[in-house]
Amino acid sequence: MDSDDEMVEEAVEGHLDDDGLPHGFCTVTYSSTDRFEGNFVHGEKNGRGKFFFFDGSTLEGYYVDDALQGQGVYTYEDGGVLQGTYVDGELNGPAQEYDTDGRLIFKGQYKDNIRHGVCWIYYPDGGSLVGEVNEDGEMTGEKIAYVYPDERTALYGKFIDGEMIEGKLATLMSTEEGRPHFELMPGNSVYHFDKSTSSCISTNALLPDPYESERVYVAESLISSAGEGLFSKVAVGPNTVMSFYNGVRITHQEVDSRDWALNGNTLSLDEETVIDVPEPYNHVSKYCASLGHKANHSFTPNCIYDIAQKNHLGMCKRCRFWAPLPKIPHLDQELWAEHRKAGILLYSAVQGLRPIMMLLSN
Repeated sequence: MDSDDEMVEEAVEGHLDDDGLPHGFCTVTYSSTDRFEGNFVHGEKNGRGKFFFFDGSTLEGYYVDDALQGQGVYTYEDGGVLQGTYVDGELNGPAQEYDTDGRLIFKGQYKDNIRHGVCWIYYPDGGSLVGEVNEDGEMTGEKIAYVYPDERTALYGKFIDGEMIEGKLATLMSTEEGRPHFELMPGNSVYHFDKSTSSCISTNALLPDPYESERVYVAESLISSAGEGLFSKVAVGPNTVMSFYNGVRITHQEVDSRDWALNGNTLSLDEETVIDVPEPYNHVSKYCASLGHKANHSFTPNCIYDIAQKNHLGMCKRCRFWAPLPKIPHLDQELWAEHRKAGILLYSAVQGLRPIMMLLSN
């Protein structure tokens, strides 16, 4: 980013005109330690050029009369990239942002360097946030939506700075020129941001996740003595998110210090936090807001856990297939049994940043 210090030229490498001003291709270092490399015409930046800022970020584009005009590329100090439209040196117009892995994380408009109009924010787990931002460029308003990874199921309603306050189930019907059209679904269920704590698994423990409800169900496991398992309702392709793993938040120290029999539904979220679904919430009659903890072991696992972000449960983990699941047979009971065997959502015994043994569901 640009330094707050006044940009006073300290050193110029390159050709100078008769007045001692940069002319032609020059490298100019400023008192802020920012550096500009590019073409000058009698002291003004004109043509292709690139700023190298003191914090490691850069800004590259085409300059006219000392101001960036048209398409510019700003690279953050961490390697993320913003590609945008500049008018007189300020972001005004369409823009896209990418993370350090090159994944699209933002698409929308800027006005006077602030996000403007309808914008999309994309999360690594495949979900997204869309709506018209407020005057500060924040996802705040009554018509914001979280869109699940299927790019169809949505929770539409009131958000403050990207956090859902109240939302209703909706379907993303179409998108025209970046502007989405949602259709509210019948029913009175209202979803709220429901991040669990160390003492509360959910404020609405019996409200099923609408995305999960379309894809999975809980039934007696076909793995001997495994209790209940999680089964697919639909045929899916690889990398399809099927379920979410949420629960109370405890520490690794708590997990390590207690009787291992209490750790049947623990899963590492990060270096500090473990997700746990303790008694009595491991029974769907007591908790069904997420179902990922109902997955079972297998010697031939067909899914993995990774991080899920910004759905109404907050930061949790998601369960996704890494291999395609065949179409569900409806009539042949023998084939149906085979499908159920293939359809059990399975996981590795080592998750997160340290090993936490995932015991079979009770």
